[in-house]
Amino acid sequence: MLKALEQKKQEQQTSRNSQKEEIVYNQWATFRVDNELYGIDVMQVKEVLRFSAITPVPGADASVLGIINLRGNVVTVIDTRQMFHLPMVEPDEETRVIVVEFNESEVIGLVVDSVDEVLSLPQKDVERAPNASGDETSKRFVQGVCYHSNMLIILLDLSKMLLSITPTEEEESVAVPAMPTV
Repeated sequence: MLKALEQKKQEQQTSRNSQKEEIVYNQWATFRVDNELYGIDVMQVKEVLRFSAITPVPGADASVLGIINLRGNVVTVIDTRQMFHLPMVEPDEETRVIVVEFNESEVIGLVVDSVDEVLSLPQKDVERAPNASGDETSKRFVQGVCYHSNMLIILLDLSKMLLSITPTEEEESVAVPAMPTV
């Protein structure tokens, strides 16, 4: 009888442990572009800067605003509005440049309308991005969507987003012809 009670108690404990699902949280740095809330993995964010003068780069992709000098390092600055095919607006007091790490060796700045906050979102609450518009250009950057405090947050895949405007090695070799040998 005692053995049966002990076995039943052990089964209940095992059942409780299996019901306790470990919740995994991811942290997202959130920002706004055209009144939409976006998020990127906070581990890729190096710093947030006030918008300042940007030096244009001739021949660069349309979404590349130019470059800035950040403590002796050249940082390419991307216009998120251009990348998302949104209308241009003049920078204001809220405009920021989010400096992110890309490919573990490059640092890139993203111009956004404003920076919001860092949120810890349960991974289980992140849903796949719906394809309602049929427009693959904007969907290809979206990792997922999540609701937080009744706000929809569009979670971006920063690598895919930046790779879309980064030339491949093949494109670079075509763009820069080799010097003829004499």
